[in-house]
Amino acid sequence: MSISADFDWKNPDYAPIYRERMKRLARLREKPELLAGVKEYYADGRVVEFINDWGMTFDPRAIELGREATMPFLLFPKQEDFLRWLLARWQGREDGLTEKSRDMGLSWLCVGFSVWMWLFKPGAVVGFGSRKEEYVDDLADPKSLFWKIRAFVSLLPPEFVPAGYNEKKHAPFMSIKNPENGSVIVGEAGDNIGRGNRTSIYFKDESAFYERPSKIDAALSQTSNCKIDVSTPNGEGNPFAMKRKSGRIPVFTFHWKDDPRKDKDWYEKQCATLDPVVVAQEIDISYAASVANAWVPDGFVQDAMSRGPADIEEPGPLRMGVDVARFGDDKTVLTLRGHRTVYPQIVREKLDTMAVAAVVKDFVLTHNDGNNVKHKIEQIAVDVIGVGAGVVDRLMEFPELASIQIVGVNTAIRQDDGRNYNLRAKLWREMKDWMDPRNGPVSMPNDRELQTDLTSLHYEYRQSLLLMESKDDAKKRGIKSPDRADSLALTFAEPVQARSMYAHAARKSVGGWRRK
Repeated sequence: MSISADFDWKNPDYAPIYRERMKRLARLREKPELLAGVKEYYADGRVVEFINDWGMTFDPRAIELGREATMPFLLFPKQEDFLRWLLARWQGREDGLTEKSRDMGLSWLCVGFSVWMWLFKPGAVVGFGSRKEEYVDDLADPKSLFWKIRAFVSLLPPEFVPAGYNEKKHAPFMSIKNPENGSVIVGEAGDNIGRGNRTSIYFKDESAFYERPSKIDAALSQTSNCKIDVSTPNGEGNPFAMKRKSGRIPVFTFHWKDDPRKDKDWYEKQCATLDPVVVAQEIDISYAASVANAWVPDGFVQDAMSRGPADIEEPGPLRMGVDVARFGDDKTVLTLRGHRTVYPQIVREKLDTMAVAAVVKDFVLTHNDGNNVKHKIEQIAVDVIGVGAGVVDRLMEFPELASIQIVGVNTAIRQDDGRNYNLRAKLWREMKDWMDPRNGPVSMPNDRELQTDLTSLHYEYRQSLLLMESKDDAKKRGIKSPDRADSLALTFAEPVQARSMYAHAARKSVGGWRRK
């Protein structure tokens, strides 16, 4: 059944749809020998046709509009495109990612696709996972995915329900079995996602919000050749966002403007009634703007990245922040900052402390001895937590750097300023204030990795003092180490002092080590 191009999606009239369905059903019942051919027709990749012909959906909000809560599941063009895209992913044995605005019917679309496979693909195993068990299956809650699946099956004409199917017997908690062909739909939640049997296709519901997404991805990599992430955004730095922007995975975008039921008036109502963060995250599909407790606003970063160094009058001097990689996938990052300018960062990985110190020394000397250098590097600030202390010690041994102010920064040192819990919080606060457009124009390199690092880190208040999320805590929720942002923050650790004040002074401890 094709949907008419002039169908009124805002005020649907389902009477003609019901009449057409009853007409077709009557014909099948008059000539039951046609049923086998009809099923073969749907089995041949015609998931869109099957749903349009026989699918039903449920929306209790329709009652307030004077309509039935249960209604024909009719697909508008973008929904049809999604189902065909989904079919191509499964047939091609490849993963896919769908980013979406809220209330686009994605859950019901995934349900419809899963039931189509359950009916027409013998032996298929369809998996569903979400961060909470009640989102996957709650026998009494229509918001759960398995409630929708059971409802979809129960509302089909009996001719399409598997022979011998009994909901109480074959659709217990987290499992729905087709007794006729052996296909099954299974559910998992939280850290259990990916621990079950192998699946033909696996839907990861709202996967941008998983607590330990990397762990789940690793488990699923061994159990399914087709994993479909479906979610609204939840910030820049998590695996969902990184997959979306990697260019290595097919992406389907479901924007509210693709929904014929929605218009400008609908959008303006959402903006008037919802928090701006909710609008950004769940309606506008904004990654950077969607993190409610990100410390650095994405607007600050975008404003700074809209300018090049030539747009800023830089009085100097230059200072360097060095965030030293501690382990694993962390990277050593060197950041050069002037008064109002950040220059392209230098990123290295898998270097020991001696090699890091050598890279820093060579860069500083090459820059300072270069021709036409307007401003020289006069300070090097290094994070001394972990292996960074060794880098500071080695830098202080280089006679070539005797005139450079070398600062060892212990970001864990508690503060007594009444505002910041530790030195790291103080540095991030000063960095944010420095980037605030109200405090003057700033230039930063147009670097997506730096933007992600700056806008992904969360914050909280402990004892009424600002505390930035630790690198370890960020990693637990799937955020990579914000090395680029921490490197920039280190440039705010100490003011650059006049050369005559520190040229031959001794090393002393102030929140770590420093040589004047």
